[in-house]
Amino acid sequence: MKKKYKRILIIILIVVLLAIISFVIYKILLNNKTEEEVVNVVDSISEYGYNLDDRDTELMKSTYEELKNILNSDEIDYELYASALAKLFVIDLFTMDNKINKYDVGSTEYVYPDALENFKLNVEDTLYKHMENNSSGKRKQDLPEVSSIEVLSNETGEYTIEENSFDSYIVNLSWQYVSDLGYDNNALITLINLDNKLYVVEYEVGE
Repeated sequence: MKKKYKRILIIILIVVLLAIISFVIYKILLNNKTEEEVVNVVDSISEYGYNLDDRDTELMKSTYEELKNILNSDEIDYELYASALAKLFVIDLFTMDNKINKYDVGSTEYVYPDALENFKLNVEDTLYKHMENNSSGKRKQDLPEVSSIEVLSNETGEYTIEENSFDSYIVNLSWQYVSDLGYDNNALITLINLDNKLYVVEYEVGE
């Protein structure tokens, strides 16, 4: 009988241990939810897959409206389109104080699809690497917010991907932050035109 009770006790301990492990895993997954799971989309340019969220800053909102007006024109000016999209890319990427954790990568909807996975991993491992989790809403870490942005130039050209050539736009941008925490404030953003939709393919830090 003693052996039987011992086996029952071991089984109970294993069940309890598995329950504890499952609970811990659940809490980790809960804390690592991205903001995309909890924010509300307040406006969409559905044909292009661009969204505006309720957490977006006033600068993001006004630039989104700029893009929306460009895309709603009878004839789209692709240089203006490229400039607006490049600005949105920078604003969303470098406005980090509204992101919930390092996996909540901004600007993904503007990136060339074949490069998206590498883009996300790179941002998680570099720019967002030390971002504290804010799932509880109590983060005290200072993080950047883009306060203004300016297009310095926009040059057209061609960009090659695996022997395929695309019309491209190289947008030179300069931007400022609410607080200067030492992040990039100038860059060249290269975009390509694929089936009349623009995508960011390259980011080069400016001087």
